[in-house]
Amino acid sequence: MSMNREEIKELAEHIYDLDAEVYIHLGSSLGRVFNRDRERCVNELTELLMTRPQGHVVRSELALIANMARTLEDKEERKLCMSEYDRILKEVMSLPTSFAHGDVLDPDLAELNAFNLKERFSDQDHLIVCISWTYGSGGNEVGFRLSDKLKISYYDAEIFEAVLKRLDAEKDSFHDTAGYASEVKDEISQSPASAFAPAKKLTLRQRFREFSRYHGLSKRDAVFFNQSDLLCDMAKKEDFIIMGRCGDAIMTNNKIPHISIYITAPFEQRVLRAVEVNSGLDERKARRLLHHLDRRHSRYYNFYTGRKWGHANNYDLCINTASYGIDGTVDFILKMIDGGRK
Repeated sequence: MSMNREEIKELAEHIYDLDAEVYIHLGSSLGRVFNRDRERCVNELTELLMTRPQGHVVRSELALIANMARTLEDKEERKLCMSEYDRILKEVMSLPTSFAHGDVLDPDLAELNAFNLKERFSDQDHLIVCISWTYGSGGNEVGFRLSDKLKISYYDAEIFEAVLKRLDAEKDSFHDTAGYASEVKDEISQSPASAFAPAKKLTLRQRFREFSRYHGLSKRDAVFFNQSDLLCDMAKKEDFIIMGRCGDAIMTNNKIPHISIYITAPFEQRVLRAVEVNSGLDERKARRLLHHLDRRHSRYYNFYTGRKWGHANNYDLCINTASYGIDGTVDFILKMIDGGRK
């Protein structure tokens, strides 16, 4: 679908208005996604929708609005808001610059497939899906579309940070300690070169202050334990999809029923997709970036879980998106979940 700037601006206004409508019904307990003046927010959204992007920014903002809309107690209000959300999402997904554009499908791998999942959820358990993924495999798009199909909440780095801030967590706790997902957010949204910038060194005074603030734990450890507690609390209250955050290991260690999925694709397919969805990223930089992010993700996951990131033994399902494509992967997982909950 081709849209001119005025039409895209109108779509941005609808997104802003839906956020406002949800906020009016909810009150101030969860806050707003767009809490600045209308004109500025609409203009920023218009630019994001016109230039591809920062697709993860649009995806996270839409998902957060949907998460809040699903909590509306009045069924009619919830239905109206979710109908408008579905209409907006359909328009956004059809844009040439949509975050959903670009697939990982390798037709030569796409014909072989079977699966099964044993029953594990009781009637009292919430559906928790923990997704780990390699950058360039389309994992975030799979998680986002899966949440929309299942009508459950979606939490990625940006949304999880917002939830923690609303619970009066440390406002700076995710700047360099949140792990792979927020690292990808920072690195890709700025420039590929920033992924390799050295970490900011703290002074002795700053290190002592953080030592006192976190009761002797490193800031990195304190953030991990804080997010672990929050995930366990969320699992008692709602169905959701969690992207990264070592969610699978946290759920396992706390004996919380869940489905754990690892999403990846052949390195060459990931390189092609990374170049396609990130303007200014050539093939050489993409290769270097993917190697770098894989190492960082692996170190973080291995350190906090004692497991090996990407090892098949740690997951219910390891899936190669090049064999299914993004939509096919979502359908595959949906069938597995339906079979596992019967």
